[in-house]
Amino acid sequence: MSAFPGFGNGARIHSFSAGGVTMRVVIEGEGPDVVFIPGGDQTAEAYSQQFARLSESFRCISYDPRGAGETTSPPAPWTITDYARDCAAVIDAFCDGQTVVSGLSLGGLVTQQVAIDFPERVRLAIPMGTAACIDGFTRDWMQAEIDLRKAGITLPDSFLAPHYAPYAFPAKALHDPEFWAEIKPRYTARFAERDPEDLIAQWEACLEFDCREELRTCPVPFHVISFSEDVQTAPSMCKVVADLVPDGVLHEIPGLGHVSMVSHRPGMVAAKLREIIEGHPDS
Repeated sequence: MSAFPGFGNGARIHSFSAGGVTMRVVIEGEGPDVVFIPGGDQTAEAYSQQFARLSESFRCISYDPRGAGETTSPPAPWTITDYARDCAAVIDAFCDGQTVVSGLSLGGLVTQQVAIDFPERVRLAIPMGTAACIDGFTRDWMQAEIDLRKAGITLPDSFLAPHYAPYAFPAKALHDPEFWAEIKPRYTARFAERDPEDLIAQWEACLEFDCREELRTCPVPFHVISFSEDVQTAPSMCKVVADLVPDGVLHEIPGLGHVSMVSHRPGMVAAKLREIIEGHPDS
């Protein structure tokens, strides 16, 4: 069973190599380019519901990042700078000049780093569920997950969905019987099939990330999207990013959790993305 909903028939899949990394790249639609960067443990399919709602107006591009899906790369450790370099290579290969870059979670960290390291490639950055530096509860939780896997502990399948879904979706969604019946098998398959070494490598890259100083001089406009019920990256963490960057705006979408974009309320996220992109002066 797929961990994420699939793409439509109009999606085109490419294999692309740069800097020793071979990435699976998915493209759908016509119009201005928008590059979507997946979060931790996610493949390009995490954006399939956004593609379905936005590809009639935009050329939507996503890819499997290091440590997920069909992408192959040099051995870990990796840094968010490595991930940003991969994204810049995708932009150079598939986009016509500056583009909109958006990412969730780990992808939100990468979005920030791409804007910092490659501002000439980014006309608008939209990090979602993000942080300038991961600290507090989120840091302790992520480190505990890493330590558990380094100790060789394997979680039983019956534990996976009840453990990970509360970090992804709001309580009202989890207590909807129809939604839970849909999510439970998907989250079980997703984490049962997850390579522990890839999870460790991705999550450690997130914990090592700190771009607070670099954001202060980043010339790229930022529209930061937060979700009111996000346990992983609370709106207060997203606000730090929007406040640090010289041209930053914070948006908070009510009633959504960290991964509501994927299958809980994808239409609400797509509507906000459309509003931001079409409202940007260069659109």
